[in-house]
Amino acid sequence: MKTKAVRLYGVKDLRLEEFELPSIKEDEILAQVVSDGICMSSYKAVIQGPNHKRVPEDIAENPVMIGHELCGVILEVGEKWKDQFKPGQKFTIQPAINYKGSLAAPGYSYPYIGGAATHIIIPNEVMETGSLLEYNGDAYFYGSLAEPMSCIVGAFHASYHTEPGKYEHKMGIVEGGNMAILAGVGPMGLGAIDYAINCDRRPKLLVVTDINEERLERAKRVISVEQAAENGVELHYVNTAKVEDPVAHLMSLTQGKGYDDVFVYAPVKQVVEQGDAILGRDGCLNFFAGPTDPNFKASFNFYNVHYASTHVVGTSGGNTDDLKESLDLMGKGIINPASMITHIGGLNSVVDTTLNLPNIPGGKKLIYTHIDMELTAIDDFREKGKADPRFAKLAEIVEENNGLWCSEAEKYLLENFK
Repeated sequence: MKTKAVRLYGVKDLRLEEFELPSIKEDEILAQVVSDGICMSSYKAVIQGPNHKRVPEDIAENPVMIGHELCGVILEVGEKWKDQFKPGQKFTIQPAINYKGSLAAPGYSYPYIGGAATHIIIPNEVMETGSLLEYNGDAYFYGSLAEPMSCIVGAFHASYHTEPGKYEHKMGIVEGGNMAILAGVGPMGLGAIDYAINCDRRPKLLVVTDINEERLERAKRVISVEQAAENGVELHYVNTAKVEDPVAHLMSLTQGKGYDDVFVYAPVKQVVEQGDAILGRDGCLNFFAGPTDPNFKASFNFYNVHYASTHVVGTSGGNTDDLKESLDLMGKGIINPASMITHIGGLNSVVDTTLNLPNIPGGKKLIYTHIDMELTAIDDFREKGKADPRFAKLAEIVEENNGLWCSEAEKYLLENFK
């Protein structure tokens, strides 16, 4: 079977190609990809090439498919897995498979599996590690959002706290505590806000900061203060660029107590240090944002480490249980990470989008691999609709859904943008 896929050959060397897939082995599965999210992690892999920990050294001769936020349909199942999987099943994948201690992962390390493709071969180790998950939702894009949401869920679970005099870590955020999400209205930040106010372990106070007023206003619209209050969470959005003393202002919102949990969603020295400065006793700073600079450093107050038990933790991705939790919450309608998505594109837009990802404003870029469509902001649908009635219809659909991508929009796109 032929596939079209975006493959990585070296540093910033991405190519959209069509080629023949080999026949599957008895322990492999053939599948069709329908949707894939473009992640900053893919950008980091592309700009580092074989220097990236998950990318093989020989990609110039044996290129790898990129993309790891994929959702699709199983087409053919090898004999070994026929009792567990069937053709026609929808699926998503946990890419951090950790097979026998290896860092190899779909979307980084394999020649025949990645989200930026029409068809893929899922290797045995994905099934062996329980990382191929059945997805039962109507819309494929939710399956693609399950992986980034699992990273958020994993970070919340990885935060920890202690009790004075006890050498025991209590995993998870402080229920009913004070939480801050710094630089928190990007796509992953929005997912974190959604999870924080809807999960079963919520803070009482949630303060979200950023310096981009436009993104803050969008966040207020899609996840409102009133919505949070309905779930018992006092939500504040703060533009720290407009505050003379951001640390003092953020501390005032806690009556000087400080924050139990601080999540840092941008790898910026000043943001990390601001997070450290607002920690309360036993406060946990969760460094969520992965830097591209291997020498990234920031100051940390070790006086408070010693006397106030402040501490830092970081995670890189979620595990399979985190992904299952994300799928469960989405399936029940408890969380709606559609707010993360700001752009839609076809497979033909992946190369340019990935190479320029840090310079493209907005949130998550969602790709549908069986259509040709330049990357387009959802907010631009109405303008593009003046020349193309299909975009006018998409604009109508999303405007009726509070400006968010939705199942109806996906269905229309797949039927009309072949």
